[in-house]
Amino acid sequence: MLIASPLGHVVEPPLQAFDDVTVVVATDEDEFTRAVAGQVRFDVVVADLIWNSPETEWTFDGLDVIDALTKHDRLAPVLLATQGYGMEQDHLDEARLRPEVLGVVAKSDGLQALMESIRTVAYGQRLPFEPATDRRRTPLYELFVGQRGHTAGRLAGAIASGASSDNVSLARAAKVSPNTANKVTSHYLGPIIERRGEHDDRLPMTQAAVYRWCGLHARYIVSWCRRHGHADVLGELR
Repeated sequence: MLIASPLGHVVEPPLQAFDDVTVVVATDEDEFTRAVAGQVRFDVVVADLIWNSPETEWTFDGLDVIDALTKHDRLAPVLLATQGYGMEQDHLDEARLRPEVLGVVAKSDGLQALMESIRTVAYGQRLPFEPATDRRRTPLYELFVGQRGHTAGRLAGAIASGASSDNVSLARAAKVSPNTANKVTSHYLGPIIERRGEHDDRLPMTQAAVYRWCGLHARYIVSWCRRHGHADVLGELR
């Protein structure tokens, strides 16, 4: 099994209790790449959903793990471990839609729950997902699709990463026309925010509201841009 987490070595010793098991730990992106590129496939990959480390929290996460397994042709059942923070929700929304993810386990459930979940996923069985907190909310993963969706994602990424502060700098950072940047509120991100029910209909949709929304969803937006070929909009976070 592969444990992909900054704290992987902490949980490694108890996992050696499994019969006839080899545990490989990757605590950063480079170690993870070395563990999968050109190596044998793992029976199960356990990865932190959000890598709670100053070096990785904005540059690598559990969704990157899934994409890297695909890139290196080393797909394996994936078990994602969560911290229980609200900022994980957008990542969870996507994880529920990814066929590679066979389960999610909360770290707060303890070591025994983790070991039981690993055993289940290693045998190819899917763990039940807890229902989404709000079934009416369309995942951003499903909204950032197609040409229009990718443009919206680029605009959101430039804002979320702090690479823009107005429509002029937004056009420059996102590499779009001034006309497109001027429509960020009316045509691109505003409709997405309203569709997800994250704006009070009694108030006008303003540029400030759009920028605030991008900040609230910054971790996922940055992750989405990084994983979909739009890292060029992220400024210093790339």
